[in-house]
Amino acid sequence: MIDPRTLVPLDKDLILESVRKTGRLVVVEEDNHTGGWAGDIAATVAEEAFFYLDAPVKRVSAPDTPAPFAPAMEQFYVPSVEKVVAAVRSLFK
Repeated sequence: MIDPRTLVPLDKDLILESVRKTGRLVVVEEDNHTGGWAGDIAATVAEEAFFYLDAPVKRVSAPDTPAPFAPAMEQFYVPSVEKVVAAVRSLFK
């Protein structure tokens, strides 16, 4: 697991090294699925480490809807542990 502390500058070499080692990538973010930084990381890996991937890149993110105002709805919006675990497990099927 890698937790980049900054997106600019992004430690691209560390991410690519991890993909070369594991052959897999799951990117988790709380931003919307479309237009988020997870897509940029996925694209970077596809451009620079595609042949090391043993499974498709997975993104776990918020849906492409406005963020809910009601606190009770946040649990449906923000990526959960269950969603992340399901994404990781799907890479090993």
